[in-house]
Amino acid sequence: MNAAVSASRRRPFTIEPWSVREPELDLGRMAQTESVFALSNGHLGLRGNLDEGEPHAVPGSYLNSFYESRPLPHAEAGYGYPESGQTIINVTNGKLIRLLVDDEPLDTRYGELFSHTRVLDLRAGTLTRDTGWVSPAGRAVRVRSERLVSLTQRAVAAIDYRVEPVDAPVLVVVQSELVANEEVPRPVDVDPRATAVLIAPLAHARHRADPTGATLLHRTKRSGLLMAASMDHEVYGPDGVSVQCTATEHIGRTTVICRLLPGQQLRLVKYLAYGWSGQRSPSALDDQVRAALAAARYTGWDGLVAQQREYLDDFWSSADVEIDGDAELQQAVRCALFHVMQAGARAERRAIPAKGLTGPGYDGHTFWDTETYVLAVLTYLVPDAGADALRWRQSILPLALERATQLGLQGAAFPWRTISGQECSGYWPAGTAAFHINADISDAVLRHVAATADTDFERGTGLELLVGTARLWRSLGHHDAEGEFRIDGVTGPDEYSAIADNNVYTNLMAQQNLRAAAELSARHPRAAAALGVDAEEMASWRNAAGAMRIPYDEKLAVHPQAEGFTDHAVWDFADEPPEHYPLMLHHPYFDLYRKQVVKQADLVLAMQLRPDAFSDPEQMARNFAYYEQITVRDSSLSAAVQSAMAALTGHLDLAYDYLGETALIDLDDLAGNTGDGMHLASLAGSWTAIVAGFGGMRAGQDGRLAFAPHLPSSLARVSFGMHWRGLHLRVAITPDEAEYRLLRGGSAQLIHHDEEIELSGGEPQRCPIPALPPREQPEQPPGRAPAPRRPRG
Repeated sequence: MNAAVSASRRRPFTIEPWSVREPELDLGRMAQTESVFALSNGHLGLRGNLDEGEPHAVPGSYLNSFYESRPLPHAEAGYGYPESGQTIINVTNGKLIRLLVDDEPLDTRYGELFSHTRVLDLRAGTLTRDTGWVSPAGRAVRVRSERLVSLTQRAVAAIDYRVEPVDAPVLVVVQSELVANEEVPRPVDVDPRATAVLIAPLAHARHRADPTGATLLHRTKRSGLLMAASMDHEVYGPDGVSVQCTATEHIGRTTVICRLLPGQQLRLVKYLAYGWSGQRSPSALDDQVRAALAAARYTGWDGLVAQQREYLDDFWSSADVEIDGDAELQQAVRCALFHVMQAGARAERRAIPAKGLTGPGYDGHTFWDTETYVLAVLTYLVPDAGADALRWRQSILPLALERATQLGLQGAAFPWRTISGQECSGYWPAGTAAFHINADISDAVLRHVAATADTDFERGTGLELLVGTARLWRSLGHHDAEGEFRIDGVTGPDEYSAIADNNVYTNLMAQQNLRAAAELSARHPRAAAALGVDAEEMASWRNAAGAMRIPYDEKLAVHPQAEGFTDHAVWDFADEPPEHYPLMLHHPYFDLYRKQVVKQADLVLAMQLRPDAFSDPEQMARNFAYYEQITVRDSSLSAAVQSAMAALTGHLDLAYDYLGETALIDLDDLAGNTGDGMHLASLAGSWTAIVAGFGGMRAGQDGRLAFAPHLPSSLARVSFGMHWRGLHLRVAITPDEAEYRLLRGGSAQLIHHDEEIELSGGEPQRCPIPALPPREQPEQPPGRAPAPRRPRG
């Protein structure tokens, strides 16, 4: 049977603990597999396209923050509307290695593909492909390729490509290429989230052919950014191998020709180096990538593979999550952590986009997802990467100050979506009005400081970000006649509600922001004074925080999502056909905004991030149950939060169902758009659902971690690790007890279900887990309950 399948409903990946394996080529799922098999290090990202380039769904090679500007038209212009957008572009493709067998190009759509597997090895950090192909003329070859994007040499990627005949001599021609301005497909749907497509955005700047490679330099036509891509090769084969190199404005090509007998092999090791700059000259950037390429060749393929494994061994030693009782979920969570890690590993003061560097979705923009979801993982697993992401926010602070001034506000107004710091959202009710992003950034700062106890970061990056955002809140809100501090006309996380007064999430997060800014300013008076903070300003922050308006519906005994929300008409869920989800694609926002229907967790997210404001467990349970019945999860951001809060309110099986949804969103393409790139926030949320949900983890500013673990009946054991203030902690949970152990570090005080415990010297502490009180199962809108989790594997 031909191993290339035109379309299939079967799950495209086999279930394995440490790898993602595609056992046959499914052309109908190519967009999905290209995203899942994408490799990145946070600076450079390569989609999992086939080596020969075609067939493909979405070709993609990306450099973090390398973008083209584009007009951002508005049907009706208005003051303060952004006029220019930014779109990440498909840069020069260095993945291409084309093969001709006796003049027949390897193309899986022709001839016979008698074997095909691809394996993403989560411990090795490599993508391996094994292919057996018979050409239309009957010539059979086997091809094996292995690629990596280096986690230790930031600019470098490499490919080990091997071809051998099966049963007869063949003449093989291998064309290893750099190609700029690849044609990319235009989106055919009407989804407003679809990526803007820019045609041929790269203008030639310089090109050069070398004895075994080539270099191309290009500049974007509008944004004026300069990039360089360079390749070099090592060639191993029988006597008589010919190697030729050429370069033109948009194509660099190394051609290798030889005749192979059965038992002989041609091996090509391709080294790639990428760089970009908005300031360096072409000569300087050329030298930069040539140096990176020289370092890669010096290290060699085996050395790069060894460095990659060493980096990942260190990562998994602290980051691994072990799940006994659900092999499918085990694979999904490890795959999720791998993608989150590689999105930030070497980003180094660049943004972490919503899709990482795995696809063009959302134009390559970063949102509040980074701070609230992705950094909630990186802070505990790769803390240096988390700090760098916040230092990027600090680097765009001047633009945020400028934006606030444009809006008539003080302080810093960070962009809702951006690549380089300018606001790129053309829809202000769900963009500019979503001021909560500023408190989300401050929350990430506080999380990082609590987890690392890094006073230098706190005094520098942390204080500057908190002061800028606190000033925004103080000018955005006001004290009413009763003395309460109100924040009116804003949009919270739920994008089916907009321009609301006193959104509870926004107010609670702003309250924390204001308090923390005052506390840090008092703790670092000289640094605060340098920012112009005085005692009067700190007092105004404290007063605003203390008087913050937090709406409450006494009749229903729940918190309304925003002022008056629970008085709105409830959406008619019963008559909503399943094919009308997501609702935003079938109903006007006007109707969504005035009804009780929640796109994604909002008030429920407030309970997760500010549990101190909901001290009564019964109150949290009532809130959770109320919002379950009106939340439709039209956003991939929701299931993780609902999983964590279901666990914390005692609905463990429901939490387990939601965990499956958030962890498997890309491996099972549950949203139908994985082809645009991986859902990083959802993937990161799977870790949070386990650690904060089943583990009941809360981080205290007093330097202590608190846990309140419980497991659903379907799982026998869950174990996870994390960094905390220089310590390496491991927690293992069974239905009856939890075990806490320090794998590195001196000693630590923890809290287990309100009981203090002491860890030291690697000795474990085992604590019993109390039983949960029975609770009535909450209901979801008709047809919107998560799929019941049935463990597989």
